[in-house]
Amino acid sequence: MTPTETYLTKARGLIDAVAAQSSVIATAADWFAGTIGAGRMVHLFGSGHSRIMVEEMWPRYGSFPGFNPIVELSLSFHNLVVGANGQRQAMFLENVSGLAERILRNYALDPRDTALVVSSSGCNIVPIEMAEQFQQRGVRVVALVSRAHAEASTSRRADGKKLTDFADLILDTGAPVGDAMVKIEGLDTPVAPGSTVGGCLIVNTIKAEVAARLTAAGCPPKVLSAGVIVGNQRATELFEAAYDEHAHRLAPLYAKL
Repeated sequence: MTPTETYLTKARGLIDAVAAQSSVIATAADWFAGTIGAGRMVHLFGSGHSRIMVEEMWPRYGSFPGFNPIVELSLSFHNLVVGANGQRQAMFLENVSGLAERILRNYALDPRDTALVVSSSGCNIVPIEMAEQFQQRGVRVVALVSRAHAEASTSRRADGKKLTDFADLILDTGAPVGDAMVKIEGLDTPVAPGSTVGGCLIVNTIKAEVAARLTAAGCPPKVLSAGVIVGNQRATELFEAAYDEHAHRLAPLYAKL
């Protein structure tokens, strides 16, 4: 097969891997819909390239308020690569113990909240401690990892614990050990990772399931929608209403600090 055919075949396998987790996805959706229905927020966190899944969940077309994207630029600002704000620093900070507690110090969390913590390896200190800190505050944690890669990897924590050790529910992107899915003849290192594909499949299935639950409960979400679908006026109304709702949901997270 060509590299393209190989990657697409592997990607179809990721769809199957996600489909096999439908019951776990449904449980995550139940928890998240319960949080949003209670007027609270589902907290989203991912360092490194896992930030992609955070932004895929909210805010973008086809998404809706109820999610709090916790994006630390120091851990996920990739485009400079070297020099100031470079990758070396980001990858170093990703394993600084205590940073997660400093991040969550900004929020008044509540047991009605839930959290989605994303890390392909599940072995870097900051995402692990984020999950640990959430649990210590009574917040249920859904972990999104590449299970095969996480199981084959060594935790950066001295006690050896991984993100999955601080998760109430675990979802798997289906990506292989090392993430890259295509082997090229004459090249000793595989290319073309799959965790982003599998991760985006999972967060969007969860998003759709949450929308279905909220709508069935009589609280249909304000979905960011394109003007070509709903008309320009309705699209503008939805954008403004969704952003206002996000602000209103965010306010209690600061009110009781």
